[in-house]
Amino acid sequence: MTTTGRVGAAARARTFPAGFLWGAATAAYQIEGAVKEDGRGRSIWDTFSHTRGKVAHGDTGDVACDFYHRWEDDLELLSSLHLNAFRLSIAWPRVQPQGRGAPNQRGIDFYRKLVDGLRRRGIKPAITLYHWDLPQALEDAGGWPKRETAERFAEFAQIVATSLGDSDAMWMTLNEPIQVAHQGYRVGTHAPGQRDDALAAAATHHLLLGHGLALRALRDTLPDGGNVGIAIDFHPVRAIGDNAREAAAIADAEQNRLFFEPIVHGTYPRAARAQILPPAHLIAEGDMELISAPIDFLGVNYYNPHYVKIDEDQGRPAGKPAKVGPSATDYTPPELPRNALGWPIEPSGLLDALVAINEETRSELPLYVTENGCALTDEVDSQGEIDDAERSGYLRDHLDMVHRALKRGAPVHGYFVWTLLDNFEWALGYDARFGIVYVDFESQRRIPKRSASFYRQVAQANALESDGENGLRQA
Repeated sequence: MTTTGRVGAAARARTFPAGFLWGAATAAYQIEGAVKEDGRGRSIWDTFSHTRGKVAHGDTGDVACDFYHRWEDDLELLSSLHLNAFRLSIAWPRVQPQGRGAPNQRGIDFYRKLVDGLRRRGIKPAITLYHWDLPQALEDAGGWPKRETAERFAEFAQIVATSLGDSDAMWMTLNEPIQVAHQGYRVGTHAPGQRDDALAAAATHHLLLGHGLALRALRDTLPDGGNVGIAIDFHPVRAIGDNAREAAAIADAEQNRLFFEPIVHGTYPRAARAQILPPAHLIAEGDMELISAPIDFLGVNYYNPHYVKIDEDQGRPAGKPAKVGPSATDYTPPELPRNALGWPIEPSGLLDALVAINEETRSELPLYVTENGCALTDEVDSQGEIDDAERSGYLRDHLDMVHRALKRGAPVHGYFVWTLLDNFEWALGYDARFGIVYVDFESQRRIPKRSASFYRQVAQANALESDGENGLRQA
C-alpha cells in the first residue's frame, strides 16, 4: 500500500525540465553591509538612507546582513538548500568608488572570491550589474537623467566582465529600471529622491541606453559574447469593467511596456502619456538599435497584478494613485489575499505574464523568473523555529504557475526566490521580511524557515509534488 501510494504521488508530481535553475536572488546594498570598508565609495542609497524621514525607522544598509564578512557561511547555506544558482549584484561604488576611472582592486577581489566560492559548490552565478546603488559622485554630476551616466555604466560593465568573465555566469545589465526612473526620479520614494517628471523621463531613456551600451561591452568582453539579459518587473493589468479598458491600456504601457517594448521591439509604447515618455531630442541616432540589440534571455520579476476600476460618480480611475500615472490605480479586489505589505497575492498573474511575453516574442526568448517572493511578519517560536507555512504555500502556488506556463510552451529555464535572507528592503527598512532564511539583525544569526525546507525539497527533486508533499500540510 505504501509503495502504491508513493507511485501515485510521483505520478502527480509536476516535474521541471532537466537543467532547470533553482536559485535565490539578492542585491548588494540589501545584504553586504561594510559600506566604508576596502575602498568602497558612497552610493545614492547610503545618502538616501541617512537622510531623515526617507527610510522606515531610520534604517540603513550600513550593516544589513553583514554578507561582506559572512559570505562563506551563506554560500554553505545555499549548498545545504540544494540550490544550483545564486543571483547577486555588483556594488558599483565598491568597484569604482567615484563611478569612473580605474577599478578598486579590493572590491574586485571580493567578487572574485564570491564567484569562485559559488563555482566550487556547483552553483551558477547570476550577476546583476546594477541593482540601484549608483555611485553618489555620478548622481552629483546629474545621475541617470544625464547621458554620461549610461556611458560610465558601460565602462563599469567592461571592468566587471574583464574581471569575472571566466565565471560561466548569467549576466543581467539592470534590475527593474522602471523603479529607478519612477521611484527614484518621479515620486522620490527611492534614492536619489528626486520628484520631477522631466528627470524621470530622461532617466528612462538613459537607463535603457545604459543597458544597450553595457550589453555591447559585455558582448565584446565575455567569452563567446556571454549569456546576457535584463530583469524587468511585470504587473499584469486587470480592467474591471469595459469602461476601464482604456485606462488599463495606459497603465500597461507605463508600467510594463515602457522598458519591455524598447528592448524587444526598439520602440516606445504609443499608449503611454507624453510626460512619461523620453522627449525626442534625447534619443540620438542609433540609440534604439543599441537598446534593442538581441539579448540571450529575459528576467521576469513578479509580485502582483494591478487593477483599474473607474469611479462611476467621478468618471476617473478609482483607488489610490498608482505607481505610474493617474490612469492606473492601486485598487485591489477585497477578496484577494494580501501579504504583510498589503500587496495582493494572485499567482495566476505570473502565468499570465510568462505566457504573454512568450507569445509576443514568438517563443524566441528564454525566460527566467528572476524574483518572486512573499513578505510576512515572521517570528521565532518557542522552539527557535519559524513556521512560515503561508510563504511555503505562496511558493507552491507560484511554482505551479511556472509549471503551467511551461506546459503552455513558455521557455522558462529557472526560478529565483526573493530572497535568500531577510534583508534591508529599501525604503521599508527591516520591517519587511521576504527571506526563506530568518536573520536576527542584532546577532546576525541565520535560521532557515519552514519555507526554506519546502524550497530545498522542490530543488532537490526538480519537481513540485502533489499537495501534502514537499513538506506542506494537507489543507
